[in-house]
Amino acid sequence: MQINRSNTGALIVGTLLIVFGLMALAGRFFSFVDWDFIWPFAIPGSIIGGIGLVLLFQNITGHWESMSYFWTLIITFVGVGIYVMGWYGGDENQKRSGWRVMKTGFILFIIFGVFFETIFSSYSNILFPLLLIALGAYLVLTRSGLLGAKKTHEPSKPIEPSDHSIPPAS
Repeated sequence: MQINRSNTGALIVGTLLIVFGLMALAGRFFSFVDWDFIWPFAIPGSIIGGIGLVLLFQNITGHWESMSYFWTLIITFVGVGIYVMGWYGGDENQKRSGWRVMKTGFILFIIFGVFFETIFSSYSNILFPLLLIALGAYLVLTRSGLLGAKKTHEPSKPIEPSDHSIPPAS
């Protein structure tokens, strides 16, 4: 068997798929196989899966110029991974952090998409003007409190000195 550069990637991906398939099959037949060690791969998995979907979209549409702003979706994919880790671990703070990162990445995607599609591209598409309008409406509604109740923070209580405090230096 002769291996050249053109099929090396396919051999590596094929081997990984076989390994993961065997692991999944082992998990079905043997109860001692524990998949709990996989969840830390949520972030790399969401990045790789998301980039794969982006490349699939670009391959189907032939609009390769969109990579000039699609890179911002990698930030969104990181947020998805953080959210999945928080969901799996039951950590609400991590889920909120993941959601914030997803929103940031999506907002950057809209901003860069509008910029590159309207200024530098001849690709006529109605999607990005609509996304820009949606982003503006979202910002107006959330900042005005119409889309959800604004959280009010209680004033923090003053810190009372304790008996164990260090006296000021003289």
